[in-house]
Amino acid sequence: MSAKRKRAIFIVKKLKTKSLLILFFTLIYSSYSFSQLKILKGSVFATDDVEGIHILNKTSAKYTVTNVEGKFEILAKEHDVLTITSLKYETLEVIVTSKNISNQFLKLYLVERVNELEEVVVGKILTGNIGSDIRNIDIEKELNFYDLGIPGYTGKPKTLNERKLATATSGSGIPLIAIINLITGKTKRLKEIVKLDKKIKCSKKLKSEYSKVIFKNENFSEVLQNRFFDFIMDSEDMERICNSKNVLKPIDFLYDELELFKQRLKSDE
Repeated sequence: MSAKRKRAIFIVKKLKTKSLLILFFTLIYSSYSFSQLKILKGSVFATDDVEGIHILNKTSAKYTVTNVEGKFEILAKEHDVLTITSLKYETLEVIVTSKNISNQFLKLYLVERVNELEEVVVGKILTGNIGSDIRNIDIEKELNFYDLGIPGYTGKPKTLNERKLATATSGSGIPLIAIINLITGKTKRLKEIVKLDKKIKCSKKLKSEYSKVIFKNENFSEVLQNRFFDFIMDSEDMERICNSKNVLKPIDFLYDELELFKQRLKSDE
């Protein structure tokens, strides 16, 4: 056997050993991290209704919602990142401290979301002649990569969490990283975060487009309406409904969910 071949075999064995060691220590760290999780109790405080607010532990992939009093319980450890989301309040992110863990309690204060009106721009004075007005409208063409003579991606941009998931599963060309992420649960955590992001976006879309329709004959306050759109986020059909081309399906879905929501309200009385 030639010296070059022996050296090549030695290098391959060394790389395999290094990869196995990385995998071994990663698994040990993952098991240790999971064993450190403790039940963390908390309360959400706000100027209005605090039921059904979503609490997501982005680090350890744990999820829960608040009860009527705004209280919740979630598994967490020191340095975990909690994301608190609701249609009515601004999104809040907090890092769990050692004091939170030792006290086993966390207080969260939310700020109500303010809906800002879009700026109204006064344009040209129209003549009343539709044909003439259409011809005189200045429409700015949106620039893209091809206009500038350079290649680029012009499809739908991915969210930050979707980009993180893509990186975690591809490993930037290194399969070992993707395998480690799969074993340690990082890939699963990112998938759950991306799924929650999509549900929040879908809920906002349904509220914007159909709230006036479904609440037309209901005496629902704004608080109850927000609670309803938080409630439907638990439905497995939500993503399919948002992607549907049939405009009637979302309405049927919302009416069905509304009946379930009203039953829930009665049972809570």
